[in-house]
Amino acid sequence: MTAFRSRALLQALSLIAAGGLLCAAAPATRLDNFKQRILDSHNAERTTYKLRPLVWSDALAAEAAKWAAHLSALADLEHDESLDVEGENLWRGTKGHYTPEDMVKLWISEKKMFQNNPIPDVSITGDFGDVGHFTQVVWHSTGLVGCAVADAKGGDEVMVCRYMEGGNVQGQNTY
Repeated sequence: MTAFRSRALLQALSLIAAGGLLCAAAPATRLDNFKQRILDSHNAERTTYKLRPLVWSDALAAEAAKWAAHLSALADLEHDESLDVEGENLWRGTKGHYTPEDMVKLWISEKKMFQNNPIPDVSITGDFGDVGHFTQVVWHSTGLVGCAVADAKGGDEVMVCRYMEGGNVQGQNTY
């Protein structure tokens, strides 16, 4: 074999080996880039209403993680009653079946029942609970969000998002 062929063969083998290493790399998970995907999902909807984009808060995400861990041991979701100025959205679904975008879209889907009147008269059904997650996503004065996901009982997972300032203030319009 000539020196030229030997070098070409070594280069080809190096490329194949490098490709093999790339193929052996860990596959992307559905929660990769969680923070950015959560922000993008919220902000895409907020843009529709000409609202300022939300900014990620590590402090809110840490608090959301604590509450998500608490909820992971429960059979049902419950809001953190100790919150004062923060807002909170909760989500629960089958583990591994939902992306961050799916989770936020569930809240956004409530807009089909929304009417922009002062809180609590914001649902065409008359039930604030039908739109309360959506109104928090697009609340006019909210500027920060932080979220976390935790495995939960029964093969589920929960996501908690915390917002500053919290929305759904009695007598105010959403946007």
